[in-house]
This record gives sequence, C-alpha cells and structure tokens, in this order.
Amino acid sequence: MGAVGAGGTTADAVGPAGWGEDAGRGEDAGRERPEGGGSFRTGDVDEAREELDARYYTSRMELVERRSRPFAARFDTVVLGPLVIGDLSCGADVRMSFGELGAYHLNAPLTGTMELRQGGGPPLVATAAGALLLDPAGDTFLDRWSGDCRTLAVKIGAAALRERLEKLTGRPPRGPLVFAPHLDITRGPGLSWVRFARQVAYGALAGEGLARHELVAGPLQEALLNGLLLAAEHPWREALDRPGEARRPTPVKRAMDAVRERPEHPFTTTELAALARVSVRRLQESFREYVGMSPMAYVREVRLDRVREELRAAAPDEVSVSEVAWRWGFGHQGRFAARYREKYGESPSRTLRWGR
Repeated sequence: MGAVGAGGTTADAVGPAGWGEDAGRGEDAGRERPEGGGSFRTGDVDEAREELDARYYTSRMELVERRSRPFAARFDTVVLGPLVIGDLSCGADVRMSFGELGAYHLNAPLTGTMELRQGGGPPLVATAAGALLLDPAGDTFLDRWSGDCRTLAVKIGAAALRERLEKLTGRPPRGPLVFAPHLDITRGPGLSWVRFARQVAYGALAGEGLARHELVAGPLQEALLNGLLLAAEHPWREALDRPGEARRPTPVKRAMDAVRERPEHPFTTTELAALARVSVRRLQESFREYVGMSPMAYVREVRLDRVREELRAAAPDEVSVSEVAWRWGFGHQGRFAARYREKYGESPSRTLRWGR
C-alpha cells in the first residue's frame, strides 16, 4: 500500500520547521527503509506501527477515536550512532503499548500532549513545557498520543550513555543509571538540548550538513549524550559540574588500559600492580579513590560490558546467555544476571532477543 503524500499542515516549532518539508517529499510506505532514517508518510495505522517498530521499539498501536480526525502519520527520523532522533506526529489520537524499551527515551512535544505510564509507576504527561525521559526497564504504555501532538522523540542507547557518564566522571556508575522523568524544556539546559538535537537531526536528514561526516559525527553524538547528562536530573549530576576533579593517576590508567586491551586475560591484582609499576596496596587504594572499586571489580565490569556486546551482536539461535557468561568468567548465573540487570536495566536474555 502506498503512503499518503507529504501534504498537509505542519505545526510551527522552535528550531528547524518540518524536517520533511525541506529534507524530502515523503517516503512510500512499501519502500525499503534506509538505514540512516528518512521521511515517512502514511494513512495506515499498521504501516505506521511497522515504521516505528523498525526505528524505535516493537509495539502495538490503535486509534482511540476513529471518527474524530483522520490518521495521517508523519515520521522524519535520523539514526546517529547510539541515537535515533525523530520528528513524529499521527494526526489522530492513538494509544500504544510496549514491553521494556531497552534504551532511554525522551519525548519532547512541540504541540499537544502524550500521556504515559511505565513500570507500574504513576501516570506521566509530556507537554510543550515538560519533556519525559523514560527508563530502559519497565513495560511502557502510551495511553494517549493526542492527534495535535508533534513530538521530538529521541531513543538513546543505554550502554552508550553509561559509557559517556563514566568518561565524564572518571568512574563507572554504581547501580542503574536512573533519571528523574521530567525535564523542563521551556528554558535553560533542557530547552538548549532540544534545540540542539533538532538542529543536528535536521542537518543529517537534509543530507547537506556535516552531521554524518566521519570527522564530525562522533563528536556530535558525544555532545548530544553529554548535553543530556547535563540537562537531566540524576544522582551523578553534581559530579558533572566538577569534571576536572576525577583526574586518574598514571598507574591507574596503565592498569585500566591493560584490562581494556585484554579483558579475556586471567588478571590478578598482583599482575595489574606490576603492569602499573606500583605496589598492590597502592594500586588498590588508588582504584578505590579514582575508580570507585577494586582492580578485580573493574575487571569484572569490563568483562560484563563484553558480554553485553556479544549478546547484542548474536542471534538467539546462535548462542545462549549462560554460554557467553561462562566464556567471560561468570560462573554463577544468578549473581551474573542480577548484576547485569542492575547495570544495564534489562535482563541478559532480553539483550540477546532484541540486541540486533
């Protein structure tokens, strides 16, 4: 079935207006989807759901009131490394349901409202004054996406955001990275980040900017992740105001580099101390001060990251979670699964199912 054309009224918004108007005249619903995103138009609910499944998350979608307004989906999306940035609207009131998202997600309406629930928590409402930042864990329900709502929808890779936080603070975050759900987008860092995200995505979709150039793409993606960490509220927010305080001494860097280069090696604290050229006691004290954990705990954290990378890259019929965990030195499956969920906000089996 072909898509409804790109005609129709586009709502005014802060930042670049209507990515679709300038970047493309609409993509046929039946056409093969470009990997980097694109413009999509359709009047068919199932086609719209399939597009959102491909770009964001597996979901169910249905019209709330079939006779109120005609359904006319307008999706302009851009994939930028660990981020998917979309300018989305449906034209009619819809409801959606998801499982666990497996990624952080920000909804910042430019017009209209979005009423959501996640993980058994209280109802939440995203408006043009306040965005919602959703967690990777917890079943998610979009009870009403109003027909007049045009939203900036940003999917943020959980692992990438954790890695940025670790690099900025100088130590791995202990426990899950949990954000306050509400983000003020009328002023200050919240408004600045929304404008920045729209500008970057607009240039990438138009195909005439630098957002996809190999010398620019990486730093831009890092800037978007850094900006979100600075704009949102979370337990490590105060530490980001003092990024210079977490300078790691050379012995700690030597040991960390050795682990990252050969995480499969059966390191001991004694061997790491020799590589760092300090005593075992000095290395342990320095790790606790500058990394927030012991050297061997850091080895386990790096190996856990490698487990996740392998699960994300594999197909469920190729490997099992226990096989990958065992290969990376995690013999106790219960403790492994609990630590994995604590760090990444999802079970290892879910990563294996949906990683690709």
